[in-house]
Amino acid sequence: MKDTQPLTHISPNGHIRMVNVAGKPVTRRTAKAEAMVRLGAELADGLRADGSLTKGNVLETARLAGIMAAKRTADLIPLCHQIPLDGVEIDAVLEGDAVRITATATCHHTTGVEMEALTAASVAALTIYDMCKAATKGIIIESIRLLAKTGGKTGDWHA
Repeated sequence: MKDTQPLTHISPNGHIRMVNVAGKPVTRRTAKAEAMVRLGAELADGLRADGSLTKGNVLETARLAGIMAAKRTADLIPLCHQIPLDGVEIDAVLEGDAVRITATATCHHTTGVEMEALTAASVAALTIYDMCKAATKGIIIESIRLLAKTGGKTGDWHA
């Protein structure tokens, strides 16, 4: 399948619309996204030592923020459907001078959970920035992307 399909949020007459998913079957759907947060060696070493700063445990706080964000995706992204999530898992792992965040969202619904996984990874990354910005302003958030999705009409996709 090509990645250049028609844009479903634009009607034939050019108006923005929320896609009607009422006629689609309920299927199990998953999505996995990631974000990289480049901290720099000194800050990464500090987190590696005990995982926390003055504000608290950075990686655990980022995990919680990501889960909470996934649940609020429809409030943040204008045309997203409210999806009853079955689960959201966030991993935040130090790799060298960076944190790799992976977010996995699952549901049984008529539309996918890509936006929920991407929102979770993004907000987890922003939370790391917020908790660490007092130590350095040179933190870089990069590579927010979808890694995989399963289910639905278009089937499985992997980066």
